[in-house]
Amino acid sequence: MYRPTLLDVLAARRRIAPYVWRTPLHRHLALDRLLEAEVYVKHENHQKLGAFKVRGGINLMAQLVATEKLRGVTTASSGNHGQSIAYAAGVFGVPALVVVPENANPGKVEAIRNLGAEVHFYGPHFDVARQHAEKLAQEKGYRYIHAVNEPLLIAGVATYSLEILEDLPDAEVLIVPIGGGSGACGACIVGKSLNPRLQVIGVQAEKAPAAYLSWKAGRIVEAPMETEAEGLATATGYELTQGILRDLLDDFVLVSEAEMQQAIVLHLEKTHNLTEHAGAASLAAALKLRDRLRGKKVVLVMSGGNVSLQHLRAALAAAS
Repeated sequence: MYRPTLLDVLAARRRIAPYVWRTPLHRHLALDRLLEAEVYVKHENHQKLGAFKVRGGINLMAQLVATEKLRGVTTASSGNHGQSIAYAAGVFGVPALVVVPENANPGKVEAIRNLGAEVHFYGPHFDVARQHAEKLAQEKGYRYIHAVNEPLLIAGVATYSLEILEDLPDAEVLIVPIGGGSGACGACIVGKSLNPRLQVIGVQAEKAPAAYLSWKAGRIVEAPMETEAEGLATATGYELTQGILRDLLDDFVLVSEAEMQQAIVLHLEKTHNLTEHAGAASLAAALKLRDRLRGKKVVLVMSGGNVSLQHLRAALAAAS
């Protein structure tokens, strides 16, 4: 399968520019003191739809041929990817069907519907929903959009890493949440092209470690998936992203549910930003790696801010 390059990312930036925002890279002095480092946050929670995925959806939908647009598209999502495809489909006039797990974040499901896509509930988690979406595509003739093994999505989401290195070219460490791995792959492709000394570190939930275990083993591994962090909730590794990560990712760490909850509350307190579990995972990882990061220029990717009220209340209760 084709691997995106820096040239693909540069083309994607031009393609998506009319439809997405350049998000801020803010230095937060309270995080500096907490981590004893120079700490910046890439605020993809300020992006349209509240998450980074919209970049990939626009890049893909803009390149569909006329027959694909007429047939419509289908995909599976735990939330943010589905919003991205629904939004992009609306921009380009394409019918869209999004399959979500039965326990999907209600706010994200409502947003997908509000953006004009049809929603089907299926299965206990993302990978079961994904298999159903693939079946529907075969039966109905939709253009199937794999949420991970799709070069056009990776090139699109990689544009946020391009913005990071334009704003902070001497960044030393970039910490990126990983579910399927499209955002981390984008960070690796851009980072290693523009600043080979940049360390890119991935982070996933301990209770959904399939990408981490696949990276460690050098082969695709399946694993139980029980995390509350729907943005990190995949039950298997994926060929395209794992190949890129094996070649380019510098390190990979796991964080607990409690550590992500703590990071959600710390972001509220220290940066005054609302983030979901996946968006908080980069700070949770930085806290685990504090000794290693001391004195460095560190960028944390806040991948999304679409936290449910239930998850927010639980995080606040755990902190009290």
